[in-house]
Amino acid sequence: MPRDYYEVLGVDQGADATAIKKAFRGLARELHPDVNTHDPRAEEQFKEAAEAYEVLSDPERRRTYDAFGHEGLRSGGYESRAAGFGSFQDIFDTFFGSEGGFGDLFGGGGSARGPAGGGDVAVSVEIPLAEVLTGISREVEFEAVIACEHCRGNGAEPGTPIVTCETCGGAGQVRQVSRTPFGQVMRTGSCPTCSGAGKSAESPCEVCRGKGRQVSTRGWEVDIPAGIEHGQRIRISGAGHEGEVGGRSGDLYVQIAIAPSDDFHREGRDLVTVVEIPTTTAMLGARIDVPTLDGERQVEVEPGAQHGETVKLASQGLPSLNRPSRGDLHAVLKLVTPVKLDDEQRDLVERLDGTLGPQNEPSAARKGLFERVRQAFR
Repeated sequence: MPRDYYEVLGVDQGADATAIKKAFRGLARELHPDVNTHDPRAEEQFKEAAEAYEVLSDPERRRTYDAFGHEGLRSGGYESRAAGFGSFQDIFDTFFGSEGGFGDLFGGGGSARGPAGGGDVAVSVEIPLAEVLTGISREVEFEAVIACEHCRGNGAEPGTPIVTCETCGGAGQVRQVSRTPFGQVMRTGSCPTCSGAGKSAESPCEVCRGKGRQVSTRGWEVDIPAGIEHGQRIRISGAGHEGEVGGRSGDLYVQIAIAPSDDFHREGRDLVTVVEIPTTTAMLGARIDVPTLDGERQVEVEPGAQHGETVKLASQGLPSLNRPSRGDLHAVLKLVTPVKLDDEQRDLVERLDGTLGPQNEPSAARKGLFERVRQAFR
């Protein structure tokens, strides 16, 4: 079971963004493998801290974590970017930018950069409320940078040679030494000429101009889990823009919108619907049909039901991301008064009205419609 993110960073749950970032920087100084060479677990501990920072520094992820914990993040499609990097520098560049490297962290010089990673892509998908109940798979299309089809990503015009890079001698990497208060640190990074490939095209590809990448339309099947909330995002690692040779691809973020429903209003896992019934039905009581996401259900309305009262249908609401059980459906009764009476009907109503005692007179103590609806959710 993963440790609590607040515990990992050593902050309380009320910590603001500045305190969270400060705590992460402090752990970076303490756990950096180039400094903390005596502890082989330092790098893994740093990745744990980076994952905690990634969640707590993002307001939406933090709200999901506070409400549902680690399981809520996983159910929503979250995967830590820190786990996919091979070095501290890759992770630090991701969170603080390539200019905020190890040297800047300790007040020293900069470090060599690795191959540039691909950018992230964001798309939005709207689903009806009924699909929140079951979950669904949706195909999304978006423009993304992908490997060039003409040169198959190697950057050379087909049929032309690829030669050894003169800058790195084919190693694909160059070394740079920087000074820190802890001494000199040697950093190895990808060659800026060949982007880490160790080779370069003698005749660059005419389509991508030697970059090995091009913009194209990409399709992706997205699994939208049951219980997802309006505005939540699903992250698909590596489905974004393709990076340089040796660099990781960006991520795809799918933001979910729940289409408004004519029949139901959502309150977390619970649903609210309005059911119209004749006044006479409310007076006498009856079994009535109530719409649900699974079809109509019959419920009993007790004699003397009042306008605005609610009838609860247990487990007819929605699930949440970390709980398979469903919320409830609250049916709000709306009494419909006849608007056209013939003489005989009017005579019957007048005679009924004359027989009603004080116990049937309106009471100021009775809760109003909206108060009764609010009471249903307390």
